[in-house]
Amino acid sequence: MTYSGEVTVGGPADVHELKDLMITKIAVGPMDNNAYLLRCRATDEQLLIDAANDAETLLGTIGDDGIASVVTTHQHGDHWQALAEVVAATGARTYAGREDAPGIPVTTDVLVDDGDVIRVGQVVLTARHLVGHTPGSIALVYDDPHGHPHVFTGDCLFPGGVGNTRKDPEAFASLIHDVETKIFAVLPDETWVYPGHGNDTTLGAERPHLPEWHARGW
Repeated sequence: MTYSGEVTVGGPADVHELKDLMITKIAVGPMDNNAYLLRCRATDEQLLIDAANDAETLLGTIGDDGIASVVTTHQHGDHWQALAEVVAATGARTYAGREDAPGIPVTTDVLVDDGDVIRVGQVVLTARHLVGHTPGSIALVYDDPHGHPHVFTGDCLFPGGVGNTRKDPEAFASLIHDVETKIFAVLPDETWVYPGHGNDTTLGAERPHLPEWHARGW
C-alpha cells in the first residue's frame, strides 16, 4: 500500500516504509493528535514521537518489542496525555526540548538542544530547536541516506503555515525565522513533513507560500 499520511482517530495506522526506517503514523485523542512510531529496520529498536493520548492504542501499536525512547515535541498538554502511562509500561527514556521540559509533568531524562542527535537503532535523527509556538519546541530531521529527508515538526509547521503563535507578532517572527532558516533553507523540496496534527505535506508544496505567511502574520 502507498503511504498517504491520512489517518483518523479510531482508524488504522498508516505505515511509511523506508529502506532503513519504518514510520507508523496514528491519530489519537480529542484534538486529533498524530503520534509517530519509528522502527530501525536493522535493529528493530523503536522510538515514539509524542505519546499524545490513548495509551492503550499507542501501546498496541508499539507491540511486544517495546520502545527505547519517547520524544515529546513540545510542552502543550495534548502532546503528552499518555506519556506517563507509556513510560510506565515500557521503561522508555524520555526526551524533550530543554526550555519546554519543565512544562511536561513527566521527568525528562534527556534535555534536547538545537543540533543534538537522537538515535533509534542505527538511524540518526537531528533535533532542531524552533522557538515561537512554545519556547522549547523541537523538530526531528531524518536525512535518509537512500532518499530525501523526512522531518517531524510537532506543531511548528503544517500544510498551509507555521504553528499557532496566538497573534503575538514577536512569537510569529521568531517561529517563521526558525522554520525558514533551520528547515526550508537547509532541506530540499522533496523533504516529507510529518506534523503534530492533520495530513502530511512536503517542503516543496509549502515553500511558494512563505511570502503569504509573512504578509498575513500567522
